[in-house]
Amino acid sequence: MAHETPSAGPAPAFTDYAPAPESRAAVALASSYGLFIDGEFTDAASGEVFKTVSPATEEVLSEVARAGEEDVARAVAAARRAFPGWAALPGAERAKYLFRIARIVQERARELAVLETLDNGKPIKETRDTDIPLVAAHFFYYAGWADKLEHAGFGPAPKPLGVAGQVIPWNFPLLMLAWKIAPALAAGNTVVLKPAETTPLSALFFAEICQQAGLPRGVVNILPGYGGAGAALVAHPDVNKVAFTGSTAVGKQIARTVAGSRKRVTLELGGKGANIVFDDAPVEQAVEGIVTGIFFNQGQVCCAGSRLLVQESVHDEVVDALKRRLTTLRVGDPLDKNTDLGAINSAEQLDRITRLTGQGEAEGAERWSAPCELPGSGYWFAPTVFTNVTQAHTVAREEIFGPVLSVLTFRTPAEAVAKANNTPYGLSAGIWTEKGSRILAVAEKLRAGVVWANTFNKFDPTSPFGGYKESGYGREGGRHGLEAYLDV
Repeated sequence: MAHETPSAGPAPAFTDYAPAPESRAAVALASSYGLFIDGEFTDAASGEVFKTVSPATEEVLSEVARAGEEDVARAVAAARRAFPGWAALPGAERAKYLFRIARIVQERARELAVLETLDNGKPIKETRDTDIPLVAAHFFYYAGWADKLEHAGFGPAPKPLGVAGQVIPWNFPLLMLAWKIAPALAAGNTVVLKPAETTPLSALFFAEICQQAGLPRGVVNILPGYGGAGAALVAHPDVNKVAFTGSTAVGKQIARTVAGSRKRVTLELGGKGANIVFDDAPVEQAVEGIVTGIFFNQGQVCCAGSRLLVQESVHDEVVDALKRRLTTLRVGDPLDKNTDLGAINSAEQLDRITRLTGQGEAEGAERWSAPCELPGSGYWFAPTVFTNVTQAHTVAREEIFGPVLSVLTFRTPAEAVAKANNTPYGLSAGIWTEKGSRILAVAEKLRAGVVWANTFNKFDPTSPFGGYKESGYGREGGRHGLEAYLDV
């Protein structure tokens, strides 16, 4: 009698993955954290604290001291005391500390990746494969510059400015810290940094890394707190340099505060980047770039490609391929290594995304959301695409800062450039075409600080980043990133 092989049943879809969660045991969270001032953790002068929660579950992760004006004064004084000794160190000696920090970041990479995912809500594969490696890379890169400042092109003997007051956002907490602290220390400045109130933990872990690296007391100070602490830091008369990454509205307030003072300022603000797809672009490759451009970090990226400009003749083909791709994205537990989209960072940000997308529908844009089951707790938003969008629609003008893409069309390269530049922002853009000559011709006409060609959202510590118009001024990264911290 012939042997019959039992049926294995229907083959699973290629998106059916068994859960692969990263262990929370990789990081040990304390029940409370203090401010980091003059090399030590300390309570806030007021005794006030606030709670930081996981966006994915709404559970309280820890209690954190809340900095106020008195704490800002203490931290700035500590940084000022530390400045002469730090600035007087030979560049090669400062470089040793930066190299040490970079190596410790690498050694504690798993711990930092889990921590960042818990506190921010982004997928573990992003923190593990993008954020933390880039943090280490920035410290390695600027360590290499510390003894070569006279060769950076800023004069024969550039000097540090003094105390740098730095305010960073919640979307890339540890990476934005690295963008600011690494060049400041390499140039010989000391630092007082205020992390965002929704994501203070990785900055406080970085304070531990500074202790572990033996960094001199007062060279780096970390002040978790709310907007008032940031405003006090920006306004403090003994701060020589202000660096801010965040919303355009707050950036304008900072510019007004420092106007008339001798403070040096760099502002990296909002964006509404255009991702331009021409009719000769490889569609599948372009779709991957579109997904990376707007759905990476749940679209909570200042340089996100949130406006898709597609040449009219390939609009339907590109949109259909994009929708097919979005049905394969996995939304859910950020600690699961299979997850593509994690949680929105806060209830406040989720409310903003919900309000603006509702306004887009009300104005007549056609809304489509990828079918997915959202978790019952936490802050979640399905990947969403708006078509039949005009330049007058709110979703085409305002920075939504979420996983929301607006699709517009164009017929000629000139029309594509005109629509791409029709925004108060000027941070980023992308171009998709097989013609190198077209890339160069279009890129030079785009009023954007960063233009990617046949890719999107790629970063490197050697490359400068920054914007035009209401996206701010100044550059971070690369040799250019040193200039903001040197008296040239």
